[in-house]
Amino acid sequence: MPPAHLQPPADQLQALAERCVQCGLCLPACPTYASDRQEAESPRGRIAIARAWALGSIATDATGDAHLDHCLGCRNCEAVCPAGVDYGQLLISARALQRQRRRPAWRQRWLERLTARTRTLAALLHAYRLAHRWLPAALRPLPCPPGPAMPPLPPASHAMTSPDTIGLFVGCVAGPYEVGLRSALARLCSAVGADLSIPAGQTCCGALHVHAGNAGAGRRLAATNRDAFSSTGTVLSLASGCHDAIGAALPADSRLRDAIEFVESRAGRLSWRACHRTIALHLPCTQRNASGSVPALRRLLARIPGLQVVELDGGMGCCGAAGTQMLTDPERARAYRKPLIEQLERSGADLLLSANLGCRLHLGNATQVPVLHPLEFLAGLLDSALTDTGSAGADAAAATTPSASTGAMATP
Repeated sequence: MPPAHLQPPADQLQALAERCVQCGLCLPACPTYASDRQEAESPRGRIAIARAWALGSIATDATGDAHLDHCLGCRNCEAVCPAGVDYGQLLISARALQRQRRRPAWRQRWLERLTARTRTLAALLHAYRLAHRWLPAALRPLPCPPGPAMPPLPPASHAMTSPDTIGLFVGCVAGPYEVGLRSALARLCSAVGADLSIPAGQTCCGALHVHAGNAGAGRRLAATNRDAFSSTGTVLSLASGCHDAIGAALPADSRLRDAIEFVESRAGRLSWRACHRTIALHLPCTQRNASGSVPALRRLLARIPGLQVVELDGGMGCCGAAGTQMLTDPERARAYRKPLIEQLERSGADLLLSANLGCRLHLGNATQVPVLHPLEFLAGLLDSALTDTGSAGADAAAATTPSASTGAMATP
């Protein structure tokens, strides 16, 4: 039998499902099972449903579809599975089969088309920023994008052959939303002796498409990114939700690194100012279960003198954003977010850090506490003797004004 990833979706699904021993150790780790207390809302239950569909032993129906749709794709189950079930790939295979017989909702189709067209998306988000304050709450699904206060990094115009020249993956929504973060990362890279550049021609990572069963669109986007990074040895990712997808798309001779892990690996070259404040830290599911940069982030934050960090773990730590689910199923997404926001409010923290853009947008739309990527915060605490003063990073670290945060103009 060929390897699972080379098989057709139905055969691949069966091969992956056969590894599940139905032990049930995944149930306590699953946010949807914790919420609904139904077997079909657990990884074990979904595996059984998907396998039965693939074998044709039960008929497909709307109820089974709903159980599959509700999965957040957090992959907490993988961390506790004694049989090593690749649940993330199994879910992708199941949704690919599901998509062959069921047309996705219009909102999902619209989001897939829009994120694959980054220029159109940037133009729409610019219009959204201008109109945000006048829109009713129902038409403000995301925080207000920041203004173009800081110029983005220039795209790479030549092959990057220096071992200390690093390529940055940007993605789709991050283009308008992470201008300040990219400037902050450039400052950190400069401080550790690396040059950061953005290869031209890159696009959305395709995770949003693949996780919804649209394998064809995922392959096309991956091919575009493979070409864009064909001359890049080391690539940094800033959004943990993009990490796996862009890693699979890169040429074989390229190396993908989480930007947090990269900075931490050279942290001995950095010097930090003291910061006597309490901040909250959200650890996205994708950071814990995909990019794996949580230990590196904790070590970086531990280097800051005086800093008090409260890790948010309410509701099993999952914010419910789950790619597009915060837009396609906002009521359920808000329910998963609520325990984290309540814990944030009790913590006394005046700043919230999260390493995934989707999580920051979802959390930022429910709080007036500024929400930043950890590296944007850390760049503002660099010792001024190492870098130029007055940078965007310093302003980001202060985070005392609405303009500094993803969550600055949150919906009341």
